[in-house]
Amino acid sequence: MFAYIVRRLLLIPPTLLGIMIINFVVIQAAPGGPVEQLIGQLTGEGADITERVTRAGTGETLETRAPRDQGAPAAGPRGKYRGAQGLDPEFIAELERMYGFDKPIHIRFFQMIWNYAVFDFGDSFFHDQPVVTLVLDKMPVSISLGVWTTLLVYLISIPLGITKAVRDGSRFDIWTSGVIIVGYAVPSFLFAVMLLVVFAGGEFLEWFPLAGLASEDWGELAWPARIWDYLWHITLPVLAMVIGGFATLTMLTKNTFLDQIGQQYVVTARAKGLTERRVLYGHVFRNAMLIVISGFPAAFIGILFTGSLLIEVIFSLDGLGLLGFEAAINRDYPVMLATLYFFTLLGLVLSLIADLTYVWVDPRIDFESREV
Repeated sequence: MFAYIVRRLLLIPPTLLGIMIINFVVIQAAPGGPVEQLIGQLTGEGADITERVTRAGTGETLETRAPRDQGAPAAGPRGKYRGAQGLDPEFIAELERMYGFDKPIHIRFFQMIWNYAVFDFGDSFFHDQPVVTLVLDKMPVSISLGVWTTLLVYLISIPLGITKAVRDGSRFDIWTSGVIIVGYAVPSFLFAVMLLVVFAGGEFLEWFPLAGLASEDWGELAWPARIWDYLWHITLPVLAMVIGGFATLTMLTKNTFLDQIGQQYVVTARAKGLTERRVLYGHVFRNAMLIVISGFPAAFIGILFTGSLLIEVIFSLDGLGLLGFEAAINRDYPVMLATLYFFTLLGLVLSLIADLTYVWVDPRIDFESREV
């Protein structure tokens, strides 16, 4: 097993490099980059513009006066920026230098990879902070949502799926299937809005806060009160994500158990006089959980980064999902690429952990005997 772990760890750097190449090319090729965004802001301000343009963290400033009624269009270097009429080409070239776009794309990529290798993720184009600071500030919110949601989804879905498989066709199975269909069909953000209306001072009850992850006086509270305040704030967001996320895993667990229950080894175990509990949890559970475990890395990454985006917006939670969305809209390349790098690396590590969990659940699995 040690040799397999070493091989998987050695595969992470080239895999990560390939993924980053694809993401970098796609992001760079997308129209409306940061220079174009800034030009749009400058030329949209009015007839007589005096702007000081500062790149966050560098201390560099530029000043330009760009009356929009100058007749001569100055579209910038090689005319590649639309809407740049009236702006000095030298000024646009200086903007490119400040943002790093004066270098060829392959030079920018290798410089980015080298910086990432020494844990230098640069500064945000649109926030006056380093990218690492931004991510660390917003990570607790997303980790809280991701960890609690994943934990509750698995704690609910696995026992419920097993019970549905054991009682297949019963009234309990039929009624819970109806609930699961509703949970699968209705998006989590609609549940979030419903929970706000019903429980957060909409039209009915005011049991939970409307927004945020902590009260304004959280720092002044004692530790037991802080824990209670945190749980009080996070209940509705997590509940909305759990309702929208447990359906698929429940049905996957049920169908996997039903498939294993019909196998010959289960018939043999029962014929030997083993109790039903011993058959289910001593033999079937170990085999059925493999496919459930295999989906854990993708499920956790999806909940952590993309699944919580609308939930963060609805409940005014400033997390990584909202940060990534704003970075994509504003073409904040350092934030976009750094978060992609982080979540890709996390996904690769979790994939390895999932393989190790396979062996823990079923020691008969031997990764050493096959090629990676």
